[in-house]
This record gives sequence, structure tokens and C-alpha cells, in this order.
Amino acid sequence: MTRPLLRVGFVPGVEPDRFVRRWKAGRREAWLELVPVPVSRQRAALDEGEVDMCFVRLPLLTDELHVVPLWEERAAVVVGDEHVLSVLDEIHEEDLVEETELPQQDPDDAASRVAIAAAGVGYARMPLSLARLHHRKDAVHRPLVDGGPTRIALAWPREADDDTRQEFVGVVRGRTARSSR
Repeated sequence: MTRPLLRVGFVPGVEPDRFVRRWKAGRREAWLELVPVPVSRQRAALDEGEVDMCFVRLPLLTDELHVVPLWEERAAVVVGDEHVLSVLDEIHEEDLVEETELPQQDPDDAASRVAIAAAGVGYARMPLSLARLHHRKDAVHRPLVDGGPTRIALAWPREADDDTRQEFVGVVRGRTARSSR
């Protein structure tokens, strides 16, 4: 008999390693497979069955999905390492008034915006986790103190809810074998 497989997607910036360790430590019946998913495909990956569950970055159309909000990501600003803002430990919106923002063109363009910011053209605003993921020697990232946070959630189709998925939700929420729902 083959073990069931639970495919869990995750968007860039999410590090699911701790949940995998908890899953494996519990010696669960299902195998866990992690699948990287671009932000632009997070909903499609669920709808098309590429993954069973996915760590998503909100906002997301959540009709027909179970969504468990998990944590907030701080906002950050990325600038070239010689930019005047690079000397600050943290940045406020008022620091950005006279600066050129590199606007997001699509949900998956964080790496290219970091590269452009590193060239000294302007600044890129993004979740801190993405700024860290795409870190370069010629760029720095700083927390944007008064910038709005983004939220990470775990989502899966309502019609596909089962005990294995609920068990994974428990792992993500920190429940142990001795905890009750």
C-alpha cells in the first residue's frame, strides 16, 4: 500500500521548513511534498490541483477556499547600497517623498525590482521576506515603519477538505498530538 501524498505549495518569501520538521516529527501517514508557487499562480495552483494546500500571500479571491490567516509580513524598502536612504536603520513614508518608487508591474517581479533599485534608479517597496530572499551585495533593505503589512495564509479548496489537510492545519497552528482542536 502506498502512502498518501500531501502537496503543499508556498509562495516566495515563505519558509515552510519548520512545518515540515513538525510534520515529520509526528510520523504522520501522508508524505509531505513542498512545491514552490509564484504569487501570480497561487490561486490557479489550487484550482488546477497542482497543490493540495498553499501558503499564499493575501489578498486572494477566497471564494470556495478555506483560508487560515497565519502571520503578517513587515513592509520593507530596498535601495542601492550607495543610496542616501541606505544609511538609515529604518525608513518612514516621509523619507520617501522626494524619491522615485519602482512600482510593482506584476506579482512576481520582486527580483527584477531589487536589481533596478541596486543600480541606484529608485526604491522598491515589498514585504521584508521578499527583500531578504532577493538580497544582493549592492542593495540594502530597511523596514518601512509605517508601511502596511501583508498577510500570509494557508488556503485549500473547500470541497477537498479532509483529515490529512486538517492535520496539517494543526501542525501549522502549533497543535501537538496531545492538543485538542
